[in-house]
Amino acid sequence: ELLQMEDNRQKEAGKWGLRSIIDSIEGDKVIWIVALLLIVISVLVIFSSTPLLGDKSRIDIMKDQGLLAIGGLALIFFLYKCITRIGIYRFFSQFGFIVSFVLLAILDAHGKLDIGSIKAEYLNGAWRTLNISGLQLHVFEVVKVAMVMYLAWALHGMKQDNEAMEKGQKSPTFRIANWMSEKKHLEFMKNPFAKRMFYIYIPIILISGMVLMGSNSSGIFIGGILIGTILIGGIPFKEIFAAGAGLVVMFGVCFMIYKVSDGELMGRMGTLEGRLGNKITTERLDRYELESDEFYDALDPLRQPYGAKVAIHEGGFLGKRIGNSTQKYYVAHIYSDYMFSFIIEEVGLAGGILIMLLYLSLIARCSTIISLCRNEFAKVAIGGLAFLITGQAFLHISVNSGIIPLTGQTLPLLSDGATAFLTSCLAFGIILSISKMVNTKMKQVEEAQLRSTDEIQERISQLGQIEDQPNL
Repeated sequence: ELLQMEDNRQKEAGKWGLRSIIDSIEGDKVIWIVALLLIVISVLVIFSSTPLLGDKSRIDIMKDQGLLAIGGLALIFFLYKCITRIGIYRFFSQFGFIVSFVLLAILDAHGKLDIGSIKAEYLNGAWRTLNISGLQLHVFEVVKVAMVMYLAWALHGMKQDNEAMEKGQKSPTFRIANWMSEKKHLEFMKNPFAKRMFYIYIPIILISGMVLMGSNSSGIFIGGILIGTILIGGIPFKEIFAAGAGLVVMFGVCFMIYKVSDGELMGRMGTLEGRLGNKITTERLDRYELESDEFYDALDPLRQPYGAKVAIHEGGFLGKRIGNSTQKYYVAHIYSDYMFSFIIEEVGLAGGILIMLLYLSLIARCSTIISLCRNEFAKVAIGGLAFLITGQAFLHISVNSGIIPLTGQTLPLLSDGATAFLTSCLAFGIILSISKMVNTKMKQVEEAQLRSTDEIQERISQLGQIEDQPNL
């Protein structure tokens, strides 16, 4: 009986120890669970979906993904634990537009603007990556996060500037615009709308256009995410509509350039035209001799969308179990562009629903955090990053389900790609770090309210004691 009591005591102590660890987490616990589950799942699905990735064995692939997962967790934990002031995020976010512009300028120069060890690379029929001392950097993945953070800084600065103008002062945030407004011919820069054009709308249209030169789908997606971000920031809807119209006009101009130049300029427009204008059917295969070069050229556009549909169909509700997928041998890049269909083939619709619930949980919890935010920068940063991750996830799912044409957007934290994985971890780290600050602030406010309540009750009690002593 004594041994049994000691065993029960140790088990109870273990429970309380785990509970104390969980209680010590200051960031949002649901978002922590979502991030950890997605990272763990990523190691499993990359291991199972990449049997023929170059000369590497599956064990080497799992080791690489395991190290990447550790690095991503370290990045999340560093931001969560070490960044304790939101001003640090604000300071670095103001450079998001400059960083995005420089990286895209090097990329869009197509190798003619190499800087030292930084060189643009042409991979898989497009200019999307930079080679930095032997390491590949997927520029569009960096630009997504950098521009969302930049807009959070700009929208916060806009609020500060308006408050300063009401007091007859100058905001220290928009120094360039305020300096320009002092010039005789640039006095119009004092107008808040002119500042929004300079700091928000022009950067959105410019960056979206530069991305469009390398990838139609990424340009459209990033433009949509940035418009959604400023909507979270409270920009008037009519101005957002005008900015969206500007993006449409820019896209039309790019398409006209492609047509006028007979495809020599803005060549990626041809890819979009082919995906939207040509209905891909198996009838094209009947025109060519079986196993001829022409036959395989016509077959390639069919492999991915049809293979994804086959994977989803064969997966059923419970799937074939991990490791038993067959479409990974036929669908090119299933571990990146078609990861969701692969997941359904192996673990079924049930597993696919679990993945969707994880992303929906992220956006739901971030919405709750935003409702508690009083800081404009924190609200826009969390909302924009959550919208980016969830929006990209469901865009990927829509492509895999055959609802929309191929866009090349990966499944955040699950698809193969070091840059995409680390930038997603960066986004999760920022969200968790800011959520911790919000929770800390809320606790301080609640404690202050409790102290105030106790002081009021004590004062009332003292007054009651005085009333009981009329002579006094």
